[in-house]
Amino acid sequence: MQSIELLQPESIEEAVSLLAQHGRDAKIIAGGTAMVIMLRNRLIAPSMLVSLGRLPGLGHIRHEPGTGLRIGSLVTIREVETSPVVRQHNPTLARTFGQVGNVRVRHAATVGGNLSEADYASDPPCVLAAMHARVKARSVRGEREIAVTSLFKGFYETSLAPDDILTELIVPDLAPTTRSTYIKFVSRSSEDRPCAGMAAVVHQNPDGTCEELRLVAGAVAEVPQEIAAAEALARGKRLAGGLIEEIAEAYSAGISPISDLRGSEWYRKQLIRVLARRAIEQAVGHS
Repeated sequence: MQSIELLQPESIEEAVSLLAQHGRDAKIIAGGTAMVIMLRNRLIAPSMLVSLGRLPGLGHIRHEPGTGLRIGSLVTIREVETSPVVRQHNPTLARTFGQVGNVRVRHAATVGGNLSEADYASDPPCVLAAMHARVKARSVRGEREIAVTSLFKGFYETSLAPDDILTELIVPDLAPTTRSTYIKFVSRSSEDRPCAGMAAVVHQNPDGTCEELRLVAGAVAEVPQEIAAAEALARGKRLAGGLIEEIAEAYSAGISPISDLRGSEWYRKQLIRVLARRAIEQAVGHS
């Protein structure tokens, strides 16, 4: 096995410069939970690793009125799960991060690593998509923001350039009349990645009707799935039994799931219908 050089920059500027200099020969490593597995299985063979461990300013969790939660890319999944700030301003987000893998993984894996990996069977992406979250990325060309819905492009593929470093996750505040939830189903062990996950965000009018429904499925396709036609059925109406069932049916019909070791395409379509109904019911308080 070829040797790999470990580079440990001490500033973001130095890190992006190294990535730009070495191109695809270099890979980023942070928590290492995914990178180590890929290296061991020889899925990648970089000549050098650029460690982000010494970079300052990427370990914050704070709330800014008018902006929302700002979470640095080196914050661990466990830190998001247990953060009093996150639990106060977005308890659904805290609970979602608390369902990633097991506690050992959550102590090591970072927010930036989780999103940059673009694992189709990860819990947070569908919730972040439903909440209109976005990320910041830095390169030698400067800084840019990317909507989470535009970040994921395919299996383990993102819109990040090879010399981009994901630096921050921004999750806007939900309106006072908005309710959200995330539910998942695992078909094997309790610590396994989801066979399917479902995030629901319901924006309600003062009269109790639905202003907007965001319903996003995860772990069922290459990227998080959202069916606009199904969501539109809720607009201006009260979310109750018959309508919820109609939305769930439309949602299931609109998705073409993958088949893998966690479930077949047929199985996932049945599961999506059930999870869509349950997620909406939980979000609006019917269960």
